Amino acid sequence: MAAFDVAKARAHFPSLKSGFIFGDNAGGSQVTQGVVDRISDYLLNTNVQLGADYSVSVESTRRAMTEAPTEAAKLFNAASPDEIVFSHSSTMNLENVARALEGDIKAGDEFIVTSEHEANVGPWKKLAARRGAVIKTWKAMPTSEENPYSLSLKIAELLPLVTPKTRIVAFTACSNILGSIVPVKAVIAALRADAKAKGAPKVEVSVDCVAYAPHRLIDVQDWDVDFAVFSFYKVYGPHISALYVRAATLRASLTPLVHHFLNYEHTAYKLQPGGPSYESAYATTGAIAYLESLAPAPAHDLKQAFAGIAAHEQTLVVPLLGFLTHPAQRARGVRVVGEEQPGPERVPTVSFVVVGPKRIRSRDVVGVFDRRGGIGIRFGHFYAYTLVRDLSPEIDIEDGVVRISFVHYNTVEEVNKVIEILKEVFAA
Repeated sequence: MAAFDVAKARAHFPSLKSGFIFGDNAGGSQVTQGVVDRISDYLLNTNVQLGADYSVSVESTRRAMTEAPTEAAKLFNAASPDEIVFSHSSTMNLENVARALEGDIKAGDEFIVTSEHEANVGPWKKLAARRGAVIKTWKAMPTSEENPYSLSLKIAELLPLVTPKTRIVAFTACSNILGSIVPVKAVIAALRADAKAKGAPKVEVSVDCVAYAPHRLIDVQDWDVDFAVFSFYKVYGPHISALYVRAATLRASLTPLVHHFLNYEHTAYKLQPGGPSYESAYATTGAIAYLESLAPAPAHDLKQAFAGIAAHEQTLVVPLLGFLTHPAQRARGVRVVGEEQPGPERVPTVSFVVVGPKRIRSRDVVGVFDRRGGIGIRFGHFYAYTLVRDLSPEIDIEDGVVRISFVHYNTVEEVNKVIEILKEVFAA
């Protein structure tokens, strides 16, 4: 495979020409020129009501209702565009799923959730409260005796939670705090086998791919998942979310949320009440076209594109983790929150805290960067409230962790500039 051409990638992003170092990509990536062009084109040339017979409406409908879900299905490897839903955010998409499932949930059903981002936790907790279901938590556990903050989700901690009453299992494909990739296929295979052996009649699985989709290619068919979601505004596109719903689950478990007279019983549009931002839905096709352009012609295969992304991102995470885990930083009280070692199961979303006698608040670390200017990183709990709350009594939930999140358009030179400032912070 040819070396990843980061300069070629960066040329698609007008905002990168400013020289600002974007190190908060897990909160929202930059958008490509192709995305911006599509938004303008839709609003200037096809901004009419969908579903009419006149030519402009026909084109508007094609863009928003056919082209957008067809292209988004590629990023899920969905069997059909009829399994794709657009909504304003991943939180809203999963809230809609939970609402549509309400009639299929009974008192005593059990939901297993993680302590990760509330988008794939909160809707299930609220559904459980409405229907009398029981919530169980699959917790990330320490993997290092030297660093109690080095956490990860393990199958061994999941399976004891499974019982004959297990109905929903919701977890993350990649943590937006820990930066580690969960082996989704292996987790679901083990889960389904265990649930079947224990006599659970119906288990549906929801996977949060928001922190995964910028770095790796989703494969819902290979994973055997019922629901999967990500946000395009973290995958180089506009502020809109795409949701996958397995066709069989769509028919068997979910009631429509749309107006009663709309005949969308057998398509995912039954979960799309009121319609999303159609210009944004159409603009997502620009993000997918960009990702395809990263792979060699003529195939422009997405698997190859993401292989190049993953390879380049290792050049970003290796020096950052190497610096943060150096004995000098460990002695200073620096602790990586999450997997400490680089590798194929680690993305360049890196969180850390500075603890001990010379503790530095996360807000104060970030404050140095803010005063210097030119680099954007962030502190907090990043909506993984329970995970950060449970890290340690020493950690204030509102102060949280420092998070530095790079993606493939970042460069090694940018990483080194961040490291140089961190050296000064830790030396103070």
